[in-house]
Amino acid sequence: MIQNTVRPRGRPRSFDETGALEKATQVFWSKGYDGVTIDDLVEGMGVGRPSLYAIFGDKRAIFLRALKAYAERKGALAAKALLSPQTLRDSIAGFLRYSVESATQKGSARGCLMICVAPLVNDAEVQQFLQSAVAGGAALVERRFRDGISSGEIPPDFPVAVRAIQVTDFARGLTMRALIGTPRKRLLKEADEAANLVLLSR
Repeated sequence: MIQNTVRPRGRPRSFDETGALEKATQVFWSKGYDGVTIDDLVEGMGVGRPSLYAIFGDKRAIFLRALKAYAERKGALAAKALLSPQTLRDSIAGFLRYSVESATQKGSARGCLMICVAPLVNDAEVQQFLQSAVAGGAALVERRFRDGISSGEIPPDFPVAVRAIQVTDFARGLTMRALIGTPRKRLLKEADEAANLVLLSR
C-alpha cells in the first residue's frame, strides 16, 4: 500500500508561539524597543529568521503581539487579585500588592513592560493600546468600589472614579519604585498603607 507522504500545510503544531512571545518580551525588556534588532529577536526567541518573519512579522509587529499578550496575562492576574471574594480594603491591597510582587519577581527584570518600556515607543498604535489598558484598569477598580457601595463598605457618595484612578496611579508608582531598586518588603508595606489611604471617604 502506498502511503501519503505529502506534508500538511501551515506551521508545525509543535511550535510554541506563546513561549516565543514570552521570550521576545524578555528581549525587549532587557534592551528596550529601540535597542533591539531582528538578530536579537532571532537569538532570544529561538526562531529562524525566515520563520520569525513568516509567523510574527517585523520588530514592530512582534513588539505589539508581545505587549498585548503580556498585558492580557498580567491583567488577568491583577483582576483576580482585585475581584476575589474578600473585603474591599483587602481587595485594593491585594491589587496593589500584586503590582509589587509582579514588578519584583525573581528571575525577571524589575518593573513592567507596559510602564517601563512601551511608553517610550514612538508608535501611535502602541500609545493607543496603553491608553486603553490604563482606562480598562481604572474601570475595573471603579467596578470594585461600586461593589463596595452595594455591600455597604463605603458610602454611596464615595468618589469611585477619582479613587479608582488614584489606585492605578499608586500601582504604577510602586512599579516604578521597584524599577529603581526599592526593597520589596518596603513596597509591600506601602501598598497596604495606600489601600488604607484611598478608602478614606473624604
